[in-house]
Amino acid sequence: MKNSLLISGITIADAVEESFIGDILIEDGKISRVAEKIDVLADIHIDTSGKNWTAFPGFIDVHIHGAAGHDAMDATPEALAGLAEALPKEGTTSFLATTMTQSDEAISAALDNIREFQTSEGQAEILGVHLEGPFISAQRAGAQPVEHIVDASYPLFQKWQQLSGKQIRLVTLAPETHNAMPFIKKLTEDGVIASIGHSDATFEEVEAAVRSGASHVTHLYNQMSPFHHRNPGVVGAALMEDGLMVEIIADFIHSHPASVEMAFRQKGANRLMLITDAMRAKGLPPGVYDLGGQDVQVTEKDARLADGTLAGSILTMDRAIQHVQSLTGCSVNELVAVTSANAANELGLADKGKIRSGMDADIAILDDDLNVQMTICKGTIAYTKE
Repeated sequence: MKNSLLISGITIADAVEESFIGDILIEDGKISRVAEKIDVLADIHIDTSGKNWTAFPGFIDVHIHGAAGHDAMDATPEALAGLAEALPKEGTTSFLATTMTQSDEAISAALDNIREFQTSEGQAEILGVHLEGPFISAQRAGAQPVEHIVDASYPLFQKWQQLSGKQIRLVTLAPETHNAMPFIKKLTEDGVIASIGHSDATFEEVEAAVRSGASHVTHLYNQMSPFHHRNPGVVGAALMEDGLMVEIIADFIHSHPASVEMAFRQKGANRLMLITDAMRAKGLPPGVYDLGGQDVQVTEKDARLADGTLAGSILTMDRAIQHVQSLTGCSVNELVAVTSANAANELGLADKGKIRSGMDADIAILDDDLNVQMTICKGTIAYTKE
């Protein structure tokens, strides 16, 4: 059997089905068989019997700017390659390259670069683009440069979508801003996910946005109108609206553990998505790093602008999973949902989010403590813990 890999004696996790101990056969980058026992001679055999390891569908991060010194806004092939090479260490096998609020020229260059980029063997796959800004609220800009915020413009989006090779899959915007509601309708008609974020909207404005087609919320709690009992804001609407898929940065810095747990209880595992929102300093020593032309002071635990504003994170997906599991005691099924299955479903990816015959061979192998032991990207071993 050429280009084949057999994983045996491993717990196989799924968002819906019960976990079971079995074997996974991979051929030519695809999962060809999953069964309790597979007797074949493969090119590579990984026997995990007795190790209590679990095979998860590879993690999908729909909101990540950078890592290992690289950022999607660098607009170079080297930056995307460096990011794609770094992510398997944390179990991430695919992601949306996330832009930020910048000039038309800077965003255009980043999108043009993403269109041209080809993922290499052993790298996390770029599934498309998350356009975060510039159609956001100046009142909730956070680390997004206010001077580059503009009104929602469908012609401008169309230009960027063409430049990207039609790879923009998700757009973060503030629904209360000028032209935003018709823009949300246009995005939805185009099959692009409209996400509410960096927004000072009222509860009622979010409800109107949902009626227009908005279906996602960018990093819940952060840079959005907070909950108040007489004005529930974006936070209240995000937790109440069943039709909204909600991202959360579970580093316990962007949100208090109790807030993370409340989101999990209120939304349930099927409407929650773990993201990192990581910037280029992830995986690097503390120091000063660039984010959109701004100096960011990075410590062992967080990344902030000079005024103390959080500027993305240095969170890894495996750490986020550990935090959520320790906090909520959630099941393996629920962990699969929040790390891959929900994202695969929302993005319409029929070949990801499950470990089943015919799916892409994207697998994260974790130990009992949810530490990544090995990551496989489309059948290639991309990372092995030393």
